[in-house]
Amino acid sequence: MSDHHGYSEKDVQREVSELEAQSATAARIFDLRRIIGGLFVVYGIIVTIAGINPSDADLDKAEGVNINLWTGLGMLLLGIFFLAWLKLRPVVPPPVQAPKDEE
Repeated sequence: MSDHHGYSEKDVQREVSELEAQSATAARIFDLRRIIGGLFVVYGIIVTIAGINPSDADLDKAEGVNINLWTGLGMLLLGIFFLAWLKLRPVVPPPVQAPKDEE
């Protein structure tokens, strides 16, 4: 049996388990789907609001198409898609490997 500078095997295993749990939590928090979806929803709301009441000059530039409204709605739908995808298929933490007993 080896000595880990004053730490028992149970202490080391407990520390490893805590670090694995923290890593899984960090993976869920920093999932790119959450970041991308959130940004698209926020920007989609802003662009949609800008497109609700367009000026005649804006419509003339876009050849009669209310581009802000359509782009904002598209961004909003894409953001909702990413957030729904995150909710329906969350990140699964990797399986914990059981330590091998050294005999």
